[in-house]
Amino acid sequence: MPDNPENALVTGGGGFLGKAVVKKLVEKGAGVTSLSRSRYQDLSDMGVRQIQGDICDPGVVARTVEGIDTVYHAAARAGVWGKWEEFYKPNVLGTKTLVKACLEKEVSRFIYTSSPSVVFDGTDMEGVDESVPYPEKYCGYYPETKAMAEKIVVEAARNGLCSIILRPHLIWGPGDTHLVPGIISRAKRLKRIGPADDLVDTVYVDNAADAHLLASDRLAENSGLSGNIYFISQNEPVSKWDMADAFLEAAGLEPIKGRISGKTAYLAGWMLEMVYTLFRIQSEPPMTRFVAKELATSHWFDITRAVTDLGYEPRVSIREGLFHLKQWLQQQKGGE
Repeated sequence: MPDNPENALVTGGGGFLGKAVVKKLVEKGAGVTSLSRSRYQDLSDMGVRQIQGDICDPGVVARTVEGIDTVYHAAARAGVWGKWEEFYKPNVLGTKTLVKACLEKEVSRFIYTSSPSVVFDGTDMEGVDESVPYPEKYCGYYPETKAMAEKIVVEAARNGLCSIILRPHLIWGPGDTHLVPGIISRAKRLKRIGPADDLVDTVYVDNAADAHLLASDRLAENSGLSGNIYFISQNEPVSKWDMADAFLEAAGLEPIKGRISGKTAYLAGWMLEMVYTLFRIQSEPPMTRFVAKELATSHWFDITRAVTDLGYEPRVSIREGLFHLKQWLQQQKGGE
């Protein structure tokens, strides 16, 4: 246990990435608080102080950040479908409320979890670094609101809040509530979309969590890093469809069969969005324009900056991560 344990706040501590960050902090000996909308028994079992509340409530947030050294802001409304307000409120207003409280309470460090989707312009992104600009238009509310939140954090860094922005790409692993379950649930109707040779970055959840703690540690040593943005990945671009098949294999399922063109997928997404909007269907369409463009393009990133500045390296390989994922999926299946 450190002589002066860090007091850390993790927003969304009950979520997939948030919980992984919490576990790393607990192992490090930090005092951990989680701010979430719900209460989680496994966080209580780890001795985590839990506060239930709305991240957009200034009073709740101000009380929560009191006495906190580092804030890890992982809470967000993710997804590819929904109303503008459903994304704008937590992703933009929530970040703005949290940043304001951190500046007022003089929080030492602020680590913001963003996404590479904030710079996705619908075309191939191969080996690009953090200098790539934001696109002029977005096909989804999630990347648009996350980009708006990034700009809030960058501005806060200029105003004295020591901050780092991380962009982990396609996080997966045991405990996944989005990527892997989504692929498994659609296994029988999935089709490969676009070119056969496109590549993407992914990141195992424990590696993504490591990056967050490294960002805080390096920021404590060098405040000159404040305001910087870093892509985070396995540093091993892979075929997205080979990776999807690996997830399915880990679940004991057959690989994806059949292929459709990116143009066909985009047209289907456009038509489905029109229908779902016209008839006010609340569930997520099986395809959207944003998803079609993502699935039909390459997007992998140069993480040299994270390696150099943060000392980041993916300690868990894809192969090892898939082994852990398979074990977890078997446990989940056995517990049904």
